[in-house]
Amino acid sequence: MKNKDSHIIKTTNLSIGYFNRKGNSCVVDNINLSLNKGNFVCILGKNGIGKSTLIRTLTKVQPKLSGEIILNGEPLEAISNPELAKKMSLVLTERIPESNLTVYELIALGRQPYTNWIGTLSDNDQQQIKQAIKQVHIEGIIDKRHDELSDGQLQKVMIARAIAQDTNLIVLDEPTAHLDIHNKIEIFTLLKKLSKKLHKTILISTHEINLALQLADELWLMNDEGIISGQTEGLITNGSVSKLFSSDLITFDVKLKQFFCISVISHNW
Repeated sequence: MKNKDSHIIKTTNLSIGYFNRKGNSCVVDNINLSLNKGNFVCILGKNGIGKSTLIRTLTKVQPKLSGEIILNGEPLEAISNPELAKKMSLVLTERIPESNLTVYELIALGRQPYTNWIGTLSDNDQQQIKQAIKQVHIEGIIDKRHDELSDGQLQKVMIARAIAQDTNLIVLDEPTAHLDIHNKIEIFTLLKKLSKKLHKTILISTHEINLALQLADELWLMNDEGIISGQTEGLITNGSVSKLFSSDLITFDVKLKQFFCISVISHNW
């Protein structure tokens, strides 16, 4: 049995969804999960299943419907936003508002939870920024404006900003959306290395199933029946991964750890 201190996030009977005039619209209920410190964890599931809703609820971007979320031993709703910013870094898919910020200045925004009221960077702040830039290997672009970057470069910058924020937990929603295959692999490999080298807990939602199966320490599998969690190898072996999609067009190869499309060609069309 794992020591309770190994859990950075724990949920109990959590229900997620949306409040509206007609009442609550529940997306997933009875969620009982724990996120272990120092692991790289991927949330997998088909479009519309609730991956982003779960991410946004766990990060206090939107309210829970019911249940409990514990972060570092404290109820999430009891943690003020300024304090939360020192415990959790968040990278969402929303585009950055237009501005003339350079890459360095954008990364420096990760130090806002620690700077004084006029935003002056201390020596420690500047050292944290420098180390974040080094960890992500973007030294050559720090003077560029952020709107001059490719999508892959910008995602690295956003990860560097999260590292500069110096939290134990980094949460990303679809960090490889709109990237080509080279950049997808590069970002996944980077996140895996950061989780191990910097002892960060990294939680991401993703559609990159094959990459997640290769690199994630743990998976949260979302389907119409709820959420199954566990170590990646165990979920592959016990058949949970193969049941992720209910379709006659997709098959899963356990040895290769990959989903494949089944081609069906009919001459009677």
